[in-house]
Amino acid sequence: MADAEQSGRPAEPFGAAAVDTARARLRMARLGLWLVAAVLAVRQVAVVLGTPRGERLTDLETWVGPNGVLHVNGSLYDSTRFTGTPFGGLVLKPLTRAAEQALGWGWTFGTLLLVAALGLVVARALPQPVSRRTSLLAAPVAISLLMLSLPVRNTLWLGQTSIIPVLLVLLGCFVVRGRHAGGALIGLAAALQPTVLLFAPLLWFTGRRRAAATAGASFLACTLLAWAAMPHDSYTYWVHHMAGVGLGGRADALGNQSLHGALLRFGLSGPLEIALFLTLGAAVAALGIRRAVRYARDGQLLLAVAITGCAAIVVSPTTWQHQLLWVLPAVVGRVGKRASDRYVWPVAVILVMTLPAKMMLPDMAALYPLRDNVVLLAALAAATVMPFLSRTSPYYRTPIPTQYAAPVPARWKHVPLLPFLRRVLTRPNLLLELLLIRVTYAAYQQVRLAATGGTISGGRERAEAHGREILDIERFLHIDIEHWANHAVVEVGWLRDFFDFYYTSFHFAVPLSVLAVLYWRRPVDYRWARSSLGFATLLALVGFWLYPLAPPRLMPGLGIIDTVHGVQDFTQPDYGTLTSLTNQYAAMPSLHFGWSLWCGLAIAIVAPKWWMKALGLLHPLFTFSAIVATGNHWILDALGGAAVVLAGFGLAYVLQGPRAGSAAATATKDELEPQKERTASA
Repeated sequence: MADAEQSGRPAEPFGAAAVDTARARLRMARLGLWLVAAVLAVRQVAVVLGTPRGERLTDLETWVGPNGVLHVNGSLYDSTRFTGTPFGGLVLKPLTRAAEQALGWGWTFGTLLLVAALGLVVARALPQPVSRRTSLLAAPVAISLLMLSLPVRNTLWLGQTSIIPVLLVLLGCFVVRGRHAGGALIGLAAALQPTVLLFAPLLWFTGRRRAAATAGASFLACTLLAWAAMPHDSYTYWVHHMAGVGLGGRADALGNQSLHGALLRFGLSGPLEIALFLTLGAAVAALGIRRAVRYARDGQLLLAVAITGCAAIVVSPTTWQHQLLWVLPAVVGRVGKRASDRYVWPVAVILVMTLPAKMMLPDMAALYPLRDNVVLLAALAAATVMPFLSRTSPYYRTPIPTQYAAPVPARWKHVPLLPFLRRVLTRPNLLLELLLIRVTYAAYQQVRLAATGGTISGGRERAEAHGREILDIERFLHIDIEHWANHAVVEVGWLRDFFDFYYTSFHFAVPLSVLAVLYWRRPVDYRWARSSLGFATLLALVGFWLYPLAPPRLMPGLGIIDTVHGVQDFTQPDYGTLTSLTNQYAAMPSLHFGWSLWCGLAIAIVAPKWWMKALGLLHPLFTFSAIVATGNHWILDALGGAAVVLAGFGLAYVLQGPRAGSAAATATKDELEPQKERTASA
C-alpha cells in the first residue's frame, strides 16, 4: 500500500493481472480460430475452382447448361438430373443468366456466405446459459466444423442448394421475430425439401401453433404456385415419383443415407420393403418428434431442431450426402454422467461428418453393413435412442469429475511443458479409444500412401536410390548381413515358416494386446504408453514422407528372396503393387521393429516380475530377426525404428512429465472412495 501511495497509482486489485492474462489468451484463441475458419474457406474455394471445368459444380452445370433445367421447355425430370422439387426449379429459373455468367466464383462464394451465416446462427442458438468463453469461441468453431463437414464439401463440389433449407429453418426458429415470419421461412424450406415438414409438428406441440399453421400454409402456397406454373413437372414429381422417389442416382447407392436406401442395400425390395420402410419411418418420425418436443421444452431448442432434422434424414426416400447437414448440430447434446464420457458423442459426430466412412471402420466384410450406413446410424441414434441429458439433471453442468494422479516431480525445471495434460486414474471411455485408434490408423495409412504421391508404386526410382545409399552405408559399417541372413533362413524350411508367420501375425496383435492389458489393469500406464506410441508413429510418418526407401526385397539385382509375399517380377514397372501394403517404400524407419520395441520397453517398465520383463524384451529380438530374414527391412531401418520409439517416450516425458504409475499405485482407498460413491449413486 505504501508503494502504491508513493507511486501515485491505486493498488492493483488482487487477481486483476491473472484476469487480464486470461482475457488476452481468450482473444488470441478467438483470433486463431477465426484464422483457421478463413484458411478452411480459402482452401475450399481453391479446391473447387482449381478443378477443371466438367469435374466441378456438376449438378449446377447440369441445371444451367444448354439442355439444363433452366433452359428446357419440356419436363425438368426427363432431360436433366435435377432432383429438387418443382418449386426449386421455379426459383432457379430467374437465375439463368446470373448463374451462367458467374458459374464458378459467384455460386461458390455465395455458398460460403451461407455456410458462414449458418455457423453464426448455430453459435447464437446454443442452449443458455453459456460461458463468456463459449460465446466468443462458438462462432469460429461452428464455421470451421461446417467447412470441414462432408455435406458442405459435397455441396460446394456439386454446386448444390441443400444448405438453404437448413439455414431457413434455423432462421425461422432462432432469428426472425414473429411467429408468422418464422413459420413462413420453415414452410419455404419445406417447399425446397419436403421432409422439412416434420418441423411443423415440432412447432405445434411446443405451443407455436400459429407458426406451425403458417409453415403448412406457406408450403402449400409454394407447391400450388409451382403446380400452376409447371403442372406436368409437378405431377411427375409428386404423383409419378411420389415426392421425388427414384429421381437422381440409384436409391440403393451408398450415397443415399436414408432408411429406404439401407433397406434396399440389405436386399429387400418390392411391397415388403415399401411396407417396412413406411412402418419404420412412421415410428422414427413419431419418436423423433416426441424427443424433440421434450428437449425443446427443456430449453435445448437447437438440440430439438437437430433431432427433428435427423428424423427427416431417416424418413426421406432419398437423402444424398449434401443433405446430411442436420446431423452436425446434434453435437450440442450432452451424453454421459462422467466428465470423461462427455467427449464420446461430440467426437463421434464430428468424425462421422468430416471423414469418409472407410476411415471409421476397418475394411472387413462383417462390418460393411455398419460402414455403408454410418451416417444413417448416427442420425437414427440422435433421433431415437441417444440419451441426451436434460438441463434439470444434476450432471448436465457438473458431471462426475475425473480423478487425477498426483504429479511426479521431474529432474528438469520446465518439465512437463504441458502441465494441464495430467494423468487420469480412471480408464478412458473404451468406445472413444477404439474410435480414435481406428481413425488414427486410417490417417496413418493415408499419409503413408501420400508419401509416394498418392500411388502404391509411386516414387520407385527415388526409393531405390535411397536403398542403394543405405546399402553403401551398411557396407561401410560392415553390417550388410541382409543377403546372408535371408538365404540362410530360406534353406531351413521350419525356420522360414516361423519367421514368415511371426512377421505377418505379431505386428498388430502384440501392440493391441499390450494396450488392452494396460487399459484394463493399469489405466494410468495405458495413457502414458498410448501417448508414447502415438508420438513414435507420428515421427515415423515424417520419416516415410522425407525419405521413401525400398526394402531389400524390392531392390533389383540384390538377390533377396521375398519369403512372405512370393517371387516378384522386377521387369514390370509396377511390381511394387503385388502386395497389399499401402506404400511398400515406407521402410525407414521400421515400425515393425519400432512397435515391437515399444511393446518390449512398455512391458519391461510396467511388468511386476522379472520373467515378464524378459519375455517382453524377446518380442523385439524376434521381430528384428524376422524383418531382416524375410528381406523386408535393412538393419538401419531397425535403428531408425528404435530412434523414433525412444523419441516418442522422450516426448511423452517432456510434454506430460514423468510416468505417474507409481503415484497411481500409492493412491489411497480414501482418495478413490468418493468417486466410487458418486458412481454408485449415479
